[in-house]
Amino acid sequence: MSVKKLATLSVFTVIALTIFVAESAIPNPVPIPGIKLGLANIVTLLLLMNFTPAETFWVLLARILLSSVFSGQIVTLFYSLCGGILCFAAMYVINRFLCARFVFITSIFGALFHNIGQILVAYATTRTTGIFVYLPFLTVSGIITGLFTGLCAYYAQKYLMPHVKKL
Repeated sequence: MSVKKLATLSVFTVIALTIFVAESAIPNPVPIPGIKLGLANIVTLLLLMNFTPAETFWVLLARILLSSVFSGQIVTLFYSLCGGILCFAAMYVINRFLCARFVFITSIFGALFHNIGQILVAYATTRTTGIFVYLPFLTVSGIITGLFTGLCAYYAQKYLMPHVKKL
């Protein structure tokens, strides 16, 4: 990997981490735990469309690890890691299936699988089947937030990424 590509991926990691930290400072308007916009996934979507899946995965992993350290809540690492990996896998498959078109659909599936991953970790941690009551609420929020994030990624790809030379 060239130094230029490594620097570019590092900048994307910092951007995703900055977005995550900024989003964490915004109070959650919905009283349901686990619902957030997931704006850092904009970076993941952009990388998935412009870089290799491995490079995208390593940036995602670095962002998850660093965000857990910076937020001071290491226990959330497992939730974020499971949700992030399932999100990445779903977005990778959908992105390949749709040939990088309809990024908002890719984002919606990513958000849904992220929520499923978090529910699975919550169930594994608590062994309480009542945790699945959140799934319909998280599904609706995943569709809405995934659509928003996907549209942001679409416009970023259209207007910002032409200025970032593909490596």
